[in-house]
Amino acid sequence: MANVSDLADQWLRLDKDPSTRAEIQSLLAQNNLDELEHRLSTRLTFGTAGLRAQMGAGFARLNSLTIIQTSQGLAEYLLSAQPNAAAHGIVVGHDARHNSEHFAGLAAAVFESKGIVVYWYEDIVHTPLVPFAVKTLQAAAGIMITASHNPARDNGYKVYGSNGCQINSPEDTNIAASILLNLEPQTWTSQANSLRRPVLTAMQSQYMQCLGQLPHLPKAGDRSVRFVYTPMHGVGLRYMISAVEMIGIKSGMTVVDQQAQPDPDFPTVKYPNPEEKGALDLAMSTADEKSISLIMANDPDADRFAVAEKVTDDWHQFTGDQVGVLLAYWTFSSISSQLTTDDIMLTTAVSSQMLSYMAEAEGFKVRETLTGFKWLGNVAQDLKEQGRRVHFAYEEALGYMFPSIVSDKDGITASVINYTKKYGYFETTNTYWRSPNTQKTQSVFEAVRNLEQPFPSHVGYRKVIRWRDLTNGYDSATEQNIPDLPTSAATQMITCWLDGSDSDDGIRFTVRASGTEPKIKLYLECRSKHQDSAHKGAVEALQYLRQTWFHDSSLKIEDRFADA
Repeated sequence: MANVSDLADQWLRLDKDPSTRAEIQSLLAQNNLDELEHRLSTRLTFGTAGLRAQMGAGFARLNSLTIIQTSQGLAEYLLSAQPNAAAHGIVVGHDARHNSEHFAGLAAAVFESKGIVVYWYEDIVHTPLVPFAVKTLQAAAGIMITASHNPARDNGYKVYGSNGCQINSPEDTNIAASILLNLEPQTWTSQANSLRRPVLTAMQSQYMQCLGQLPHLPKAGDRSVRFVYTPMHGVGLRYMISAVEMIGIKSGMTVVDQQAQPDPDFPTVKYPNPEEKGALDLAMSTADEKSISLIMANDPDADRFAVAEKVTDDWHQFTGDQVGVLLAYWTFSSISSQLTTDDIMLTTAVSSQMLSYMAEAEGFKVRETLTGFKWLGNVAQDLKEQGRRVHFAYEEALGYMFPSIVSDKDGITASVINYTKKYGYFETTNTYWRSPNTQKTQSVFEAVRNLEQPFPSHVGYRKVIRWRDLTNGYDSATEQNIPDLPTSAATQMITCWLDGSDSDDGIRFTVRASGTEPKIKLYLECRSKHQDSAHKGAVEALQYLRQTWFHDSSLKIEDRFADA
């Protein structure tokens, strides 16, 4: 490996951005070798999520140089992998984060310099509008500059394939290899040329037309709903206004003024993520002032959707599983009279099992995928090519997909669409621990695997009835112990099924390492015929896992469980 001085010289030779050049020069003047090594000795890893990282100078940060290098690699990959990629073009969009517009302009100029037509969003957009345009315009690819709900210091580079889905393996590996072959910047301009085609007005109009054709929108007389809406300092407001105007309920919407307009600093929230504790506090206070009992929220790039309702005197925020199952039931109700064996819905291996129980009771099919819409979107496309009809897909992290609109999660579409004893009660307890680094995360998972061989026989007093490790490629319940889901040694993911007790029907939980944040995530669910029993089983299991699997003092559980 080159020494820090050589790496700094290399950076200063390549980088033409005055602000990031000044950062490296300042660190050199301070002789801050540790920080220089941290920023320069490793390179951002391009994966199925594209890029997402802290902004700043260095090969390990997101900045003008790494955006240009990534775009050059992506452009060369597209030109070599797809006939007529230049003519089919690439869609480029951006959100309202710091540097998003600048990064989008740099990327677009790289594509244009390679002779690729650029379908350009000339203003901020919500993320689903990029894959929508890829599909509508039959583009070769699309990119969205966004870091979704990450902290304000971060940004990202999200890539969609020609099918309108997030890229998956092996495309990510091939693009990453192409990036490494195209590190010398060929252009530093962000100015448009004749290959840049503005498409904002046309795509917004067509998107709303498609939204209006969904079969399960509110009926004509359903106009009395009142709700508070927050776009969480992001881009969602203009799209939400268009959506509620279309279905006739705009007069019932009250917007959280302090969070209505895009603000890349997200000043009123600790984290701009509707899942996080406190993120909906302003929405709840606004609703209380207006005597409104329903809240809807998007994250800053409006691909996630959250709901909260006031029940008696307390606010209840619905989990992603609860909203997902409600949307699934609404979707099922709209197609129930024409159901065939070709009708299917999708969910992920870490989401609630309730959708599967609903499908079994109602006569439609459910398919599980790995977590993330790179899986849900691509599997939906594969099933469509087989003649199946995929009506809906969701994952527990507030993501909902209607494939007739977009093959990715879409918080605006979800916004315009009770658990019941019929399927039983499903208590989900999802949480996460912040990990100091990837090495600690890996050591935690290895410690769990080493509890017993080939896997732990019990978790607390409950017997383990099935153990699936998608990192090591092991499933205790399948022939030859080979999992029926894709495996990867580069990720950490274990799922465990526990037997029932006197008061419940059993527990399933999954632990996995996040691919975009320094977190270990837990998805735990207990099923019972009685709500109290389901809750008790979930709480007991979480407490045991905290004490035995995740007891390392360097792991910090999310705020809402910190004092539990």
